[in-house]
Amino acid sequence: MIRSFVPDSCHGCDPRLRVRRTSTQESPVSPRFAPRPRPVRTTAAAVVGGLVLALAATGPVASAERGSPAAANAASAATAQPYLVGRGIADVTGETAEAGMMGYADLAQTSTGLHMRQRARAFVIVDRTTGRRILHVNADVGMIFQSVRDEVLARLAARFGETYGEANVMLTATHTHAGPGGFSHHNLYNITTLGFHDKTFRATVSGIVAAAERAEADLAPADLRVATTQLADASANRSKRAYDRNPAADRAHFSAGGTDTASTTLQVVRDGKVDGVINWFAVHATSMSTDNRLVSPDNKGYAGYLWEHEHEGVDYLDESHDPDFVASFAQTNSGDMSPNLELRPGTGPTDDQFENTRIIGSRMVGAAQRSLTSPTRSLTGGVDSRLVHVDLSDVLVDGQFTPDGQAHRTCPAAFGAAFAAGSTEDGGGGLPIFKEGKDGGNPVVKLIADALYTASPALKACQSPKEVLLPVGALDLVQQKLPVQLVRVGDLYVVGMPAEVTVVSGLRLRRAVAEVMGVGLDQVLVQGYTNAYAHYVTTPEEYDAGEYEGASTLFGRYELPAFVQTVHGLAAHMKAGTTPPLGAKERDRSAGQIASLQGKVVVDDPHLFKQFGAVLTAPAAAYAVGDTVSVEFSGAHPNNNLRHGSTFLTVERKVGSTWQRVADDGDWETKFRWKRDGISASRITITWDVPRGTPAGSYRIRYFGDARSLLGTVRSIDGTSPTFAVR
Repeated sequence: MIRSFVPDSCHGCDPRLRVRRTSTQESPVSPRFAPRPRPVRTTAAAVVGGLVLALAATGPVASAERGSPAAANAASAATAQPYLVGRGIADVTGETAEAGMMGYADLAQTSTGLHMRQRARAFVIVDRTTGRRILHVNADVGMIFQSVRDEVLARLAARFGETYGEANVMLTATHTHAGPGGFSHHNLYNITTLGFHDKTFRATVSGIVAAAERAEADLAPADLRVATTQLADASANRSKRAYDRNPAADRAHFSAGGTDTASTTLQVVRDGKVDGVINWFAVHATSMSTDNRLVSPDNKGYAGYLWEHEHEGVDYLDESHDPDFVASFAQTNSGDMSPNLELRPGTGPTDDQFENTRIIGSRMVGAAQRSLTSPTRSLTGGVDSRLVHVDLSDVLVDGQFTPDGQAHRTCPAAFGAAFAAGSTEDGGGGLPIFKEGKDGGNPVVKLIADALYTASPALKACQSPKEVLLPVGALDLVQQKLPVQLVRVGDLYVVGMPAEVTVVSGLRLRRAVAEVMGVGLDQVLVQGYTNAYAHYVTTPEEYDAGEYEGASTLFGRYELPAFVQTVHGLAAHMKAGTTPPLGAKERDRSAGQIASLQGKVVVDDPHLFKQFGAVLTAPAAAYAVGDTVSVEFSGAHPNNNLRHGSTFLTVERKVGSTWQRVADDGDWETKFRWKRDGISASRITITWDVPRGTPAGSYRIRYFGDARSLLGTVRSIDGTSPTFAVR
């Protein structure tokens, strides 16, 4: 027996938002898959809002028109609902078989199937007075690399012209470690995939663009509200020894355990109801450990699924209309925040990594839903954005931003020895000859670092006391020209950081913006994993501890002060209404990629004396709620077709004379596993954990795939299990 995937208590969820699934008389098709009535978006307010945008796009309104009744009505509508907001969801699932996974840097962790699909969730927010807008996309991927951002911007320009550009597009990642990698144009990140995976790259880019297009098409008048609740049992500080080196005044902002418990939720209110949220909470998406081989969006993606699908009935496979609800669970300063509450991989609150994913995700949903009944602050004011590219390998940091008040420089990127030890609390394998802590390094590495520091006093001034292990900047293995962004929506400010920011580092970045803009600290958020990736940002005090996070702070002891200086400058430009120079961007590396042979399919054949789709292992005749149904099929390699907007499987219930879908490969309770049999045959194993509330009746499982011939043609295949009963 397995535990139900629907929590008995959603840890603070508003019970009114939960779909009831306990009645055995209730059809699983409704309310899970029956679309709710769609609100009509062509209201008078929407029409007036469109006129305002059109006028804003063509220039100032003539003085006679400003005094007209239409102009007065438009101004009134914009005041009542000052924004236009659109929402969109799209599939970004990459290669689900034979692709190295991104995050743990574990060569043995290659995908062998799919637990839940990866998705991108997009919000477009437009100031109805000026027409200025921002696009915020949160994708269930490990990182947003410059390669992805550049291609997304190019496709958005082809689709929307100059509507979206460098400054007003914010792309961020949930940082799941259970997604396929190989989509960076920097070689360091493609080591575990043995090269570049174009199919996963295109899946990531296309999904992000599709989500953005759907959000743009979904624009409607809206109010925006913000509320902050507290979530104390979904994270642990995995680098407490380093955190404790920070001044008491900094540590006073956080819990006794050194965790950031703030859960901040931006609520989109359209037609009088909340129909979308962006939640920011600091915790790594590493509930799934390095032992996992199934593609998964981890705890952040599960949180979005739980609210959208289980509570609001969103059917991801119904693309005939926009979803009725979009819940984006984004990251913030989560660099030292682990979901593994026992500070061991796959632990806390249980020893089951799947159950932990569900519990931590459920707790995030509970905290976000509590915001619906908590005091909220309505956002007022315009929409604005600034972005600069900064060469972090050589930044002169003014003394006002450094601990000793003296000017210092950053330097080319380098990893310390503790980087090779990995993050042992979250499952980064590491090598046993390396340990965290400045006194626990490898003596050979210390000799190398001492020699480098002797040869270059400037390197020592920047990187010391780090024991340099790998000068990745000099080897051109990582990105060093990095985008830093500041976005404003009303009086909420979001700092887009291209790295993993510790909680105290985030605090200092927030202070810099709050000071310049003259707002409260709670009106500024830091969003990590945004627009590019440059590993960690620690405070100088944390850096000196020599932990994994400090060893992965690439640009030396003064990296955070350099970022604070940059963010301070962005805020000053935003306040003054000026635009900073964009700065030199990272060069285009797309032409120099080496294609990986991982997951490449030459030919598919069925098992001997079988046809594609044949059942190799049939289900039992009957199951009870809580049991696991398992069926094996003779199939084909899933990388032939990633089946975006579709599914590798369905679980179907017989209702009258028809079969109705009750689950697919995007659901929590299903798992899709692939295994090579012999040279070219594929064994597909599909399991379904029968959830609580499943009605008694006749069921079947169907498999959908695509087979490649020796000549390269691909054709669709399918298989159907024998009928079984749920009693």
